[in-house]
Amino acid sequence: MKFALPAPFPLRPLACLCAALCLAGCVSPVAVRLDDAVPAHWTQSAPQAATGAAPVDMRAWWKPWGDARLDALVDEALAHNLNLAQAETRLRQQRLLAGTAGAAYRPAFSAGTRTLQDVAAVDSYFHASIDMVWDLGLFGAAAATERAAGAQLLDAAARLQAARVALVADVVHRYLDLRLAQRQSALLAGLARLDERALHLARVRLDQHLGTQEELQQWQAHAHERAAAAAQLREAQARAAHGLALLLGRSQPDPAWLQADADAALPAPGALALAELPADLLRTRADIRQAEAQVEQAAADLGLARSALYPRFQLVGSLLYSYNLTQNRRTTSDSLPLIGPMIDIPLFDWGRRRAQADASEQALQGAILAYRQSVLEGVAEVEGALAALSAQGAREQALGAAREQARGQGQLLQQRQRLGLASEWSALAGQRALLQAEGQIATARAARALAYVALYKALGGAPLPAADEAPAAGGTQGATKGSS
Repeated sequence: MKFALPAPFPLRPLACLCAALCLAGCVSPVAVRLDDAVPAHWTQSAPQAATGAAPVDMRAWWKPWGDARLDALVDEALAHNLNLAQAETRLRQQRLLAGTAGAAYRPAFSAGTRTLQDVAAVDSYFHASIDMVWDLGLFGAAAATERAAGAQLLDAAARLQAARVALVADVVHRYLDLRLAQRQSALLAGLARLDERALHLARVRLDQHLGTQEELQQWQAHAHERAAAAAQLREAQARAAHGLALLLGRSQPDPAWLQADADAALPAPGALALAELPADLLRTRADIRQAEAQVEQAAADLGLARSALYPRFQLVGSLLYSYNLTQNRRTTSDSLPLIGPMIDIPLFDWGRRRAQADASEQALQGAILAYRQSVLEGVAEVEGALAALSAQGAREQALGAAREQARGQGQLLQQRQRLGLASEWSALAGQRALLQAEGQIATARAARALAYVALYKALGGAPLPAADEAPAAGGTQGATKGSS
């Protein structure tokens, strides 16, 4: 129900309006307490760096690997990736919208002209008017609107951070897949030469009745298995190459990515050690910041729903000028000023508004629980990544010991061959086992590096937003966080 009081109006409505303004000033924003407590220490252990080593910078966690090619690829992806560019566009869009969030609660002026005829159809009048409407945004409505804009800005910044985290992790992942495929391709080429030599010797031995058909068939099976592995490896290498090109915004991959490279570098074990990994780093995760933005949005919705329970005050004004065009009567022109409050009182729909406020309260409680759930999920993901990193390190060490044993056996057979106590044929199986062990070591090292990538992705590690990309402080008004 709306009431408009033109000026001049009695003092009693004016006194009521002043009282309402005082009450509206007493309405405080919705206070929110978030539980962002994280463990003081991780339960899963991880490889520790040497004493005195500097902690890994979350802004560039991949750079301690010392791979200039990888550094260049990450920089290129950050500059040209289209998904990241879209996220940056959305952030700029929200910045523009946040700058106009309070416009609805500022005076709005309009002007218009029209021609009218009086009721008796005697005269026609030209009307020109200047109108003003000012929604005062009382009882927390204006503050809630600003808070909602801040929540949208915080969400856009968090989504940009999520895009950066995913992009860097995906680039490093694809690069590791490529380097592993290049090294494995070189090892398979060595196995192909070995299998070809073994098949030749097996046929000679069979012709000279020194070998058996089973030996020949066994080496033929090895050759078929190696050919199948090579085909699967070519597919994986092509997928990684084209996936990396997509991340870089290229239409075609670098031809060198599809070549074999026996010297393809993988991160050394020392580069995967951790000097320091405080649990507070977890709070940089983008999904936790997004959950915080959802809490802020829910708090803003609750503030708007609560403000709707109170009368809505608008200050309206108009300056009308009227000119008699036909002048059949004496009145030729006139002006009429009008100013006063307009009050919208929730009477008949108050129950619906109360239900909306109660529903918004429940939505806020759900958003607070979702925030805590995102923190716990982050803790679990980091713990899992630490466990994977430790397990892959142990696996690499075990495979390294097996490789050294195979290498020692191969050297012993070569020495026996030089002394004439063994033939070339007897050393082939050992040589093949050594090449296979080298392939397993490369796979384990790449898996360990991928676990390292997963760890920093779980921590939200990526180039952090610049100072001018941070969301406005108003987006977190009324929110407090629990200490760890």
